[in-house]
Amino acid sequence: MSDAEVLFEFAESDADSARELEQLLDRLNREVGGAEIESLLSGDTDANNAICSIQSGAGGTDAQDFAQMLLRMYLRWAERKGFKVDLIDEQPGSEAGIKSATFRVEGDYAYGLLATEAGVHRLVRISPFNAGGSRETSFASMFVSPEIDENIEVNIEDKDLRIDTYRSSGAGGQHVNVTDSAVRITHLPTGIVVTCQNQRSQIQNRAVAMQVLRSKLYELELEKRREGAAELEATKQDISFGSQIRNYVLHPYRLVKDTRTKYEVSDVDAVLDGDIDDFIKEFLIWKKGGQMAAA
Repeated sequence: MSDAEVLFEFAESDADSARELEQLLDRLNREVGGAEIESLLSGDTDANNAICSIQSGAGGTDAQDFAQMLLRMYLRWAERKGFKVDLIDEQPGSEAGIKSATFRVEGDYAYGLLATEAGVHRLVRISPFNAGGSRETSFASMFVSPEIDENIEVNIEDKDLRIDTYRSSGAGGQHVNVTDSAVRITHLPTGIVVTCQNQRSQIQNRAVAMQVLRSKLYELELEKRREGAAELEATKQDISFGSQIRNYVLHPYRLVKDTRTKYEVSDVDAVLDGDIDDFIKEFLIWKKGGQMAAA
C-alpha cells in the first residue's frame, strides 16, 4: 500500500495524518506542475543555466526602484525553485533602486523558464518618490540568454573588444575591492556591453564578463538563425509605453496582466515576491499553441 493510501485511510480520524496527507498532495501537485512545464520546453538550450540582465527604463527614480523590485522578484523565484544565483553586476540608482543588474541562474531548465520573462515590464502606482502623491508609470526590461558550454565555439576577436577597468561600487561591503578591479567589456560590432564587479579580482571579473559576453553573442546568433533579427529586436524595444509584455498595476486597482497571453492575477504582492510560475506556464502553453498553428 502506498504512503498516500495509508494517509487517506487514517486522515478522517487522525489530524496529524490529515496534515501529512495535505503536505504530500501539495508536493505531488508541484511535481506534476513542474513536469508539465518541462514538457513544454524543447529548445536546444532550454535546459541550460541562464544569464539575465535587468535594465531600468523610462520613469526616472521610479523606474530604477522598479528594476530593483524585478530583481528581487526573480531572486525570490529562483530561491523557491532551489536554483543557485550569482549576482554578477549591479549598478545602483542615483537616488534609489538600481540602474541595471546582471545575474546567473543555475538549475535545470533555468534558461527555458526565464526566457519567457524577457521583454519590457510596466509598473503603475502612486510614486513613493513624488511628494504630490501622483500616479506614475515606470518601465524596466529583462533580457535572458543561455549560458553556453565551453565546448561551443563563439568567435570573439580581440580587435572587436574594448575593455575598461574601474573601481567597484555599490553595497559590496568587504568584497568590494578598492582597486580598479571592476571590468566593462564592449563588443564593438554589436554594441553589447557587459560588466562585472562582484568577483574578488580583476582577472576573475574579466573571466566572468567574457562568459556573459559569449552567452549573449550566442543568443544573438541563435535568434538570427531561427527567426532573423526582428524577434530579438522586439525584446529590446525602447523600455517605454507600448512595448511591455506585462503590466503591474498597484493603483487605482491591483492587477498583474501579461499582454501576450492575457493571463492575469490580482495578488500583486505574491507575484512581486516571486510567484510567477503560472505566468511562465501560460506563456509556454500560448507559445506552443502558436507553433502548432503555424505548423
